Formats: sequence, structure tokens, C-alpha cells
Amino acid sequence: MAHQSKVEPKTSPKLPHHKKSGRTQFLHNKRLFPRSNSSRAALLSRRVHHFIPRSHLRRAASPGEMAVGVLALQGSFNEHISALGRLGVKGVEIRKPEQLENVTSLIIPGGESTTMAKLAEYHNLFPALREFVKMGKPVWGTCAGLIFLADKAVGQKLGGQELVGGLDCTVNRNYFGSQIQSFEAELSVPKIVSQEGGPETFRGVFIRAPAVLEVGPGVEVLAEYPVPSANVLYSSSGVQIQEENAVPEKKVLVAVKQGNILGTAFHPELTGDTRWHSYFLKMANESREGTSSTLIPAIEANAAIGERPRIDLPVFQ
Repeated sequence: MAHQSKVEPKTSPKLPHHKKSGRTQFLHNKRLFPRSNSSRAALLSRRVHHFIPRSHLRRAASPGEMAVGVLALQGSFNEHISALGRLGVKGVEIRKPEQLENVTSLIIPGGESTTMAKLAEYHNLFPALREFVKMGKPVWGTCAGLIFLADKAVGQKLGGQELVGGLDCTVNRNYFGSQIQSFEAELSVPKIVSQEGGPETFRGVFIRAPAVLEVGPGVEVLAEYPVPSANVLYSSSGVQIQEENAVPEKKVLVAVKQGNILGTAFHPELTGDTRWHSYFLKMANESREGTSSTLIPAIEANAAIGERPRIDLPVFQ
């Protein structure tokens, strides 16, 4: 009987390690960038270096410590949890009202705000979220999260969407246009630089982003972005105007803070620069002064509850 040699099945060659990380994975992340998005190349073409503030040091966990909640209904919640992990802090996914009882601060991520609102309504989260904000617990909303936290939103879909509120401002839901008009820009962030150090500017990633049109007297402006006059939308006494050359060229607000609430129109979680996360963690720690609860370092917290450490996600590099 003739010897038959074993034929090895053909397999596709393995790609080099760098092909599987960073840009390649985000290129196929439908949650953030649909395949039809022609602006992906521009968004992913620039390099953003990792920057972790020196002041953020890990320390041992104690029994009275709490974690940072991240609303995990839709959007970039995994990226926020990954950014927190790079700072040594555990992020906890929040999907039900009772889970808010286990955290003392909360991040509402970017995503599709209408979808997030429908899911929040389905899970009966709005009453618990509003109570969380009213209790003075630190809350940070990025992009869609900023819309959630605003007291008023314009430019919404027919029928509008439910808001959490608490941030005395008016936002335009899709101020900068559609998905293909997404962009990156260097933003002047003096308050962040003064507290966290690092470069004088922050690379803002704007994906179908909102903008803050008006703020109340108690709102602090942390970042602005210049726009041509034809793009400026005024909202006053229920009247919205948008006319070419009707108003002078000005800047719209893209990062604001009011008491325990922080809002950014861009996505810090999609960069390697963790200064905004570090800034928010300091807000969280300051709000807990006089209590026994502080933030849990991610590695120690995972070990304490028997979880495997979360694999860090790629970011723009």
C-alpha cells in the first residue's frame, strides 16, 4: 500500500502583531466607526502619545473603597473602563438602577444618544440617574453623555429624547454635522494643564459631536472651539436662528463643568492622553472628603473579587 503523505490544511498567514492592534481594531469597530465612514482615515491618521499624569499614583485598596461606574448601555464604555485601568482605577459597568448604589461617581460615555435614551428608559434608569446627580455625586458625560446631562437640547430627532439634566446649559445634538464630518482638533485646555501637567493642548476627537450653545452663570468653561459664523446656532427664548453672516464669528463651548458635573463634546477615552480621566478622578476624590470611600485600584480590585484583569483596549496612536 502506497504511503500517503499528510496534507496540511491551508491557513491564512498570521498578521504581524501591530496589524491587530490600535488602528486596525478601531477600523472595524462598528460601534464607533461604520465601514461607510469616509472620514476614518483622517481620524486615525494622526498619532496621539500616551500621557498619564505623574501625580496619579497607585496605592493599596482598603475595605471602604468604591469604584467608578460607567454607564454600559451602548457606546464607548469599554474604552472609558480601559482608560481608568491605565490610571489604576477600577471601572464598573452600570446597566440597572440598583447598580448605581455600588459606585460613588459615574461616567456616561459617547455613543448614539437616542439609542442610549431608549435603553435607559427601558431599564427604568432615568429616575436613578437623576437622583444620582441631585445627590451631588460626580458625573462626567462625553459626547452623547454631555447631551444626557444638559438641561436643554436642540436639534433632536422628531419627538426628542429624555434627558437626565443637572447641567445648566443648552446643547445642539449634532452641531458639527454627520458621521462623515467627524474630525480631530488641538484644544487649548489651561485648567487641565494647570492641574494635570503635560502638553499645552489636548487632541479632541469629535465624532458626530454636539456643542454647548449657552451656559448658566454657575458653569465653568474648560475648552472652546472656533467656528465660522454660518455654523453658529443661537437659541434664545425658544427661538433658534441659523443665518449666514447673521452673527459674528465666535467659539462654541466643547468642555464645561458645574459643581459635580463635567461634560465634554469630544472623546478623551479614544486617545492615549488620560488627563481628563485623572481630572475627573480628582473631582470624585474631592467629593468624598470626610467619608471613608476612595477609589479602588483596578488590579487590586479585580484580584479581590476573583476577576481576571481586563485586557487593555487599543487607542489612537
